[in-house]
Amino acid sequence: MGKKGKKEKKGRGAEKTAAKMEKKVSKRSRKEEEDLEALIAHFQTLDAKKTQIVETPCSPPSPRLNASLSAHPEKDELILFGGEYFNGQKTFLYNDLYTYNIRKDTWTRVEIPNPPPRRCAHQTVVVPQCGGQLWIFGGEFASPNGEQFYHYKDLWVLHLATKTWEQVRSPGGPSGRSGHRMVAWKRQLILFGGFHESTRDYIYYNDVYAFNLDTFTWSKLSPSGTGPTPRSGCQMSTTPQGGIIIYGGYSKQRVKKDVDKGTQHADMFLLKFEEEREGRWVWTRINPSGAKPTPRSGFSVAVAPNHQTLLFGGVCDEEEEESLEGDFLNDLHFYDATKNRWFAGQLKRPKSEKRKHRRATKVEPEGAKKAEWEGTSTQAPLEVVREVVTEDGTVVTIKQLLSAPGPAGQPPLEEDDSPEEAGSPVVEPCPRSNAMLAVKHGHLYLYGGMFEAGDRQVTLSDLYCLDLHRMDEWTALVEADPETQEWLEETDSEDSGAGEGAEGREEDEDSSEEDSGEYL
Repeated sequence: MGKKGKKEKKGRGAEKTAAKMEKKVSKRSRKEEEDLEALIAHFQTLDAKKTQIVETPCSPPSPRLNASLSAHPEKDELILFGGEYFNGQKTFLYNDLYTYNIRKDTWTRVEIPNPPPRRCAHQTVVVPQCGGQLWIFGGEFASPNGEQFYHYKDLWVLHLATKTWEQVRSPGGPSGRSGHRMVAWKRQLILFGGFHESTRDYIYYNDVYAFNLDTFTWSKLSPSGTGPTPRSGCQMSTTPQGGIIIYGGYSKQRVKKDVDKGTQHADMFLLKFEEEREGRWVWTRINPSGAKPTPRSGFSVAVAPNHQTLLFGGVCDEEEEESLEGDFLNDLHFYDATKNRWFAGQLKRPKSEKRKHRRATKVEPEGAKKAEWEGTSTQAPLEVVREVVTEDGTVVTIKQLLSAPGPAGQPPLEEDDSPEEAGSPVVEPCPRSNAMLAVKHGHLYLYGGMFEAGDRQVTLSDLYCLDLHRMDEWTALVEADPETQEWLEETDSEDSGAGEGAEGREEDEDSSEEDSGEYL
């Protein structure tokens, strides 16, 4: 989230240490969470004024990341909920609900009474019973200055047939967290990992919980075997054989005072329920073959046809003690659990089709870097490197590879390109992390996310589609120009706490009660 992405969390492997740290985090975060609870209650009071279901045709949702995008089990619709946006000075959280009609290519904002509070980095799972249910657990809320965090431990269900929200209260569930993962397994929701963060401390989890969809009860699982170390943001998916796969993720550990070391995990584990062993769950580490993804964090996951798991994009961080480099990605990878093998997701363009390349969205560098941009040879991609000194003195190096422009800003010609055809670019999503993915009728839909250009965080609101059977080309359903996005430089003041932010956001609420509510 905004600033939070530059000073993420931490994990400990030993259970004793984790338990001690959780106590410490709980104690230190209690006060700030109480402050944020008052702000959350304020927004819930505003939401309580809405007593009727209102469906309003609208333009595409505002830019955001860490939202959820889900395919409706019965209709040709996608469901977008929540998320966050950072404009350089303030963090905005959402609890708005949108549907995208795939056949009509139209968006609708759906206001339903008593929704969950604003949040991001939550998890959603859709199950087909009773006309479709969208289950939501956890996530986080942040103060407007992005310095304090509240982690939810609530469970909600949206009944899609009746368009009603219901909070399901059941004891014994997971602690408050975000960045966790959740899947539907038989008649249960299985939840793994995540993290909890306060101003000074953080902790990562590797616990496993099950929620029974028939009895509405939580149970904590205690699998045998060696499982994943604590982490958040991993891939979690079910296999055709009834197992659950965990791949990758991110965690941090404190190596010395005020110095944290991040780990981008690239290991894979299988969680399996073995009825012959008295119904116990068992962890097994597995080593898939094939073209494995490079280590990364912030990648997005969806289930492709034939029960393959699809992984898109993310960011590869190269960390040293005092610097951080980030390469944002837009590649596709497929994991086939039946073959225990990774495949690179290459597009199959016909030979007769001339390949012209462009980035659908980009932010050009400024000043000296812009001169380099204009003078760069057309024979090689352009590497944009920015060094940013943060408030604590850390030097952050941001690196991004962009396609080199040809003469007059045109893409370079390939060997078999003719001059007449060179102006028709191939469309693809720009590199990004924390985007939202969903698959419906064999088509992959990608919405939003973010990348960094220098000291600026660019939050996206574009929508792309890819036919996973043909794998021939991306289609841009909603294009967006990030250069038109509001970006405010950081002020010198560091004391704009939750109170000031709440006041400003209340004004936003009052001034936009009848519009799309973009910044609420």
